[in-house]
Amino acid sequence: MDASAVSIAAGATMKSHVLYYGVRAALFFGFFQGGMVLAGYLAGEAGSGLIASFDHWVAFILLLLIGGKMCYESFQEEADERKTGITGLFTLTLLAIATSIDALAVGATFAVLDVEIIPAALLIGVVTFAGSIAGVWTGRRFGCCLGNRIELIGGVILIIIGIRILVDGLFM
Repeated sequence: MDASAVSIAAGATMKSHVLYYGVRAALFFGFFQGGMVLAGYLAGEAGSGLIASFDHWVAFILLLLIGGKMCYESFQEEADERKTGITGLFTLTLLAIATSIDALAVGATFAVLDVEIIPAALLIGVVTFAGSIAGVWTGRRFGCCLGNRIELIGGVILIIIGIRILVDGLFM
């Protein structure tokens, strides 16, 4: 759901090459979601509880920085699409990592539950890919209704997701 929310905000801010950037973003989000589940599983198999102690802080900080940057740039005259949305490779990678960090805990849980990890990770990756494609399409289709401040809304969404991940990590 986090990747879908980010994709909606990004789709609404894209001006060109929507199909290319949308599919690329969906591949990144799907790959990182599935990959983080697999990494969490391997860490869980090794008996490492270290990841769970700080993963929520990493996700929060990344999403706060990216969301804050988007909010700031929404007030600039001409925001460069490559710097703010999912079209920039660096930002896309950070977003993919930040929205999938909680999948590490899921993977560790799967190790404890003795889940077959390859089919589970593939399914999570495919569902995330589909949700991200749907998010980009939804944002692109309905983003025009929100006017010039869609980037501000997207930044606020990222910050809220980061806060939710932090609160869940601290209190759940």
